[in-house]
Amino acid sequence: MTDSAPSIRLELPPLGTYGPRRARALMIQGTASDVGKSLLVAGLCRAYTRRGLVVRPFKAQNMSNNAAVTADSDAPSGPDGEAPRGEIGRAQALQARACGVPPSIHMNPVLLKPQTNIGSQVVLRGRALGNCPARVYHEMRQGLMPAVLDSFERLCAEADLVLVEGAGSGAEVYLRQSDITNMHFAERADIPVIVVGDLDKGGTMAALVGTWLLLDPADRQSVVGYLVNKFRGDFSLFEPACATITEITSWPFQGMVRWFEGASRLPAEDSLALERPAETTGGTLNVVIPRLSRIANFDDMDPLAAEPAVNLRWIEPGHPIPAETDVVILPGSKTTRADLDVLRREGWDIDILAHVRRGGRVVGLCAGYQMLGRVVRDPLGVEGEPGATLGLGLLDIETEIGADKRLIEIDGHEQQSGCQISGYEMHMGRTTGPGLERPWLLLADGAGRVRPEGAITADGRVMGGYLHGIFGADEFRTHWLEQVGAQAARIDFEARIEAALNELADHIESCLDLDALLELAR
Repeated sequence: MTDSAPSIRLELPPLGTYGPRRARALMIQGTASDVGKSLLVAGLCRAYTRRGLVVRPFKAQNMSNNAAVTADSDAPSGPDGEAPRGEIGRAQALQARACGVPPSIHMNPVLLKPQTNIGSQVVLRGRALGNCPARVYHEMRQGLMPAVLDSFERLCAEADLVLVEGAGSGAEVYLRQSDITNMHFAERADIPVIVVGDLDKGGTMAALVGTWLLLDPADRQSVVGYLVNKFRGDFSLFEPACATITEITSWPFQGMVRWFEGASRLPAEDSLALERPAETTGGTLNVVIPRLSRIANFDDMDPLAAEPAVNLRWIEPGHPIPAETDVVILPGSKTTRADLDVLRREGWDIDILAHVRRGGRVVGLCAGYQMLGRVVRDPLGVEGEPGATLGLGLLDIETEIGADKRLIEIDGHEQQSGCQISGYEMHMGRTTGPGLERPWLLLADGAGRVRPEGAITADGRVMGGYLHGIFGADEFRTHWLEQVGAQAARIDFEARIEAALNELADHIESCLDLDALLELAR
């Protein structure tokens, strides 16, 4: 991917016409990335929804390879007449769930999916426009503002309260003119702002005062207060800092949110969470996942991490796959060929082949499934430079990356056990080969037809498919664990997420004055 010119053509979707805004709105910005904005908004969404308000989340632009499928899209219908689906960041899908509504493209109209260190795939209201270098996107993104504002107004027309999440830091003033998701958006949409600082990281006073110092006077006036997040310990020790922050900035202190221990039971927004992975120990089954460079939809592993019998471990670059591993899971990736190169650079390909020779098991999910085949071709250069890369050769399949993206939520059952499964597909590859004659899954296509999906070896030890979320199916997960020699805890995984959202809302209710925050919304 070069940065000489964009490989996409900006075509704005049809924009609507709306009457007076129904909803109040409040924006949660941060002093930096990973200060807990997404979790705060999710908790506030659930708390206000429980109070009887119609609440919607909104984030104008998100950068994440952890995405969720939506039922709506601005994309045209597929060649088979299938209704188009969209995608948004996982965080906004979780926030939608906290509101008790399906996710919508309008909750996250611009999604950037990183493919290299300097470029991303640009998804506008569910439609993948193509790949774009960062410098070129910086120049074109202000052109996305009409679509972003239109999506925001659509949500305001159906809700009582829209909770808006900023991106990164709102004080990146050098980006102010092209900004579509922080202070420039707040100005255009006329939304009051709460700034959040992260006490767990330290330097909170400097971060909040520094944010005030960098903002221009008009943007400072948009801020109606600040919150301190992720606090542990005796808050009275930090109270003098709050007095200093308010004295310098004139921003009122709106409260402190203590550290929430249940955060690990909720899907993480992006791979920043893997910088401090919540690995599990004490079980009998050793499951490892190589940490790929462009890992995507890694919350596929959350249901396994919840099982006490599973020792789940992410293998970082520079470390081999341990010999005592029982199962290797190859996860999704935004760049299959590049991450095949990572496997070889780290020697993980040798480790995986040796693991299989010892009788170990391997599961490939989406891109991980493609890697298990003989070759991955990308003749159009969708993921990078055009070309082909040899796979691991553990399944007799081959994949060609194409321009069309398949996005669908789907149900079915696992071929061997007959267990019901559900999940979603999100990929741009087409897989063929003799290995498909022994499918892993049977999926329903929505018209009553059943189609085979994925592949599994004759001995049942290597398998893969495009379905994300398969381990979230409780019956299948129980069967699979028992098949590989582990005792399942028979967890209701969906109920576990719901309980965590309710606990998060209870936690935020106990920390903040929600009536006062609602009064600040405009």
